[in-house]
Amino acid sequence: MTTIRDWVGFWDNPHSIYVNARHIDVHYRDIANAIAGFVPGPQARVLDFGCGEALHADTVAKVAGRVVLSDAAPSVRRNLAERFRQVPNIAVASPEELQAMPAGSFELIVANSVVQYLSRADLDGLLAEWRRLLTPDGVLIVADVIPPDVGAVSDLVALLRYAWTNGFLIAALFGVARTALSSYSKLRQKLGIAKYTEAEFREILTRAGFAAERLPGNMEHNPARISFRARPRP
Repeated sequence: MTTIRDWVGFWDNPHSIYVNARHIDVHYRDIANAIAGFVPGPQARVLDFGCGEALHADTVAKVAGRVVLSDAAPSVRRNLAERFRQVPNIAVASPEELQAMPAGSFELIVANSVVQYLSRADLDGLLAEWRRLLTPDGVLIVADVIPPDVGAVSDLVALLRYAWTNGFLIAALFGVARTALSSYSKLRQKLGIAKYTEAEFREILTRAGFAAERLPGNMEHNPARISFRARPRP
């Protein structure tokens, strides 16, 4: 039995975060549609950082010049490379490979549901790296930031509402019970997750050299969480 000690190890192994195939499909469909809506033009270079399985990244690739999918989990990257091997403008890169890319490599960088799994030091390091990788007029989208007053009840209500809307409510009810007993819950209790108020995260972005604004809605399905749009300051 694999012992999972950190979040990368969790995502690198089989897990039950998504309750069934319908759930994972609509989740990544909606994320891809949201990212596509931020693409500034048909020649734009896009980085989806912490992309997960990104089942519908080809949706983004249809409206962008190049899409780079990056995830820290090696098994996820292998799946992505196999899934999109015939899509010429999709590439897969590790976080380490991104560090070798030249400054100004992307017009758009998206980090959805990532920051809650990062230490503050890791977050600051990534913000500096994302700023380096963005063009001077590029855009960073940081989505699904969790405020301190948003907890398990909010997550549950949002999931059940999303499941009802998308036709997997029964599976979600069983999935909630399964997740409560899973390695995810145990790891979350052990490591915790990072939470920030809107003001705190805006200040973090400002200190990292960005001009930031809160988006009207969250990019993920939970409206209690927050998404930001940030642009590099001169």
